[in-house]
Amino acid sequence: MSDSQKPITNYISKTAKIGKNVKIWHFAYIGDDAIIGDNVMIGSLTHIDYKVTIGDQCRIEGSVYIPPLTTIGKGVFIGPAATFTNDPYPMSPKMKGAIVEDGAIIGSRAVVRPGVIIGKDSVVAMAAVVTKDVPPRMVVMGHPARVIYTREEYNKKQAKWLSSNNTE
Repeated sequence: MSDSQKPITNYISKTAKIGKNVKIWHFAYIGDDAIIGDNVMIGSLTHIDYKVTIGDQCRIEGSVYIPPLTTIGKGVFIGPAATFTNDPYPMSPKMKGAIVEDGAIIGSRAVVRPGVIIGKDSVVAMAAVVTKDVPPRMVVMGHPARVIYTREEYNKKQAKWLSSNNTE
């Protein structure tokens, strides 16, 4: 099979820095000067643009968009189809990336506004629209996202769910 006939599975820039034990699934894009830490999983169809930094031990599910200048801390989970933005007034030449601090969880289809800081160990519920900073160890949901309870309460709800026989 010639090079022109080989299927394209991923694009990884030659200037991207990829850590050890990184798993990149099908059709992912990693742009120029992106930095990916160790032990990271990047799902299919995920787009990690240029000058993005991702810490160690992160799990980024499929169809996630992470634009330039975004910083993701260590041990972060980002659910399927979450979208980060970096231009508060498109199409301007001035961009500002979001910051996701260590241990945060971002739910499926959440949308994060440019420049927002998602605090350490916080949780953003699925489909939330994050327009303001999320305090550390808080859970936010809604449109716009607002604090609904603490991370401790979230952990208790998760433990109860895991210990139950309920599948609904």
